[in-house]
Amino acid sequence: MKNLLNYQSSEYDCGPVSLTNAVRYLFEREDIHPTIIKYIMLCCMDSYNEEGEAGKRGTSSSAMNYLSSWLNQFGKIKKFPISCEFLSGREVHIDQSGKIICALRQGGVVVVRLFLEVSHYVLLTGIEGDSLYMFDPYYEEEDDPELSEEYGEPGISFISGQPKRANRLVSIERLNRTGEGFYEMGPYELREAMIVFNEQTRS
Repeated sequence: MKNLLNYQSSEYDCGPVSLTNAVRYLFEREDIHPTIIKYIMLCCMDSYNEEGEAGKRGTSSSAMNYLSSWLNQFGKIKKFPISCEFLSGREVHIDQSGKIICALRQGGVVVVRLFLEVSHYVLLTGIEGDSLYMFDPYYEEEDDPELSEEYGEPGISFISGQPKRANRLVSIERLNRTGEGFYEMGPYELREAMIVFNEQTRS
């Protein structure tokens, strides 16, 4: 049975939650090796804020890159059908012939860093026309009167009723922007993404 996708427990754990959601989305619950979940949590939330407080600047690019390599090696040793590819810089651009769209069309998912007031990790799970299905682990209620006006900008739609797949539909054009608005991936030098596959369901 496939799990529901998870939301953050704090302001800082979007990285491990999005990567765990990638595993939850791709694999049946009874097939997920507990070592994967344990190691994701051990390696993430490794950044320090300006006051030197551990974890309060979330998860670093280095941790995500390391986990990509670790998951590949774990898959080989344990014969678990997971594979990953870490992308950075100009590799993280969404177009019809690029790696991200190709991965989504093959049944993979993509953990991507973008902006939601601050740097933030989300999970991309599919494509519909010129928009991508996204699961944002930062919980918001669409009818909340305090919800930021930026959620209402063009290219962002809330989705309900798909707790195992997505809670947003965001335009590719918006994601590709080099600014730091909601759901924009920002300057190329700050971009990163991790493609994750279940090799048994990859098409």
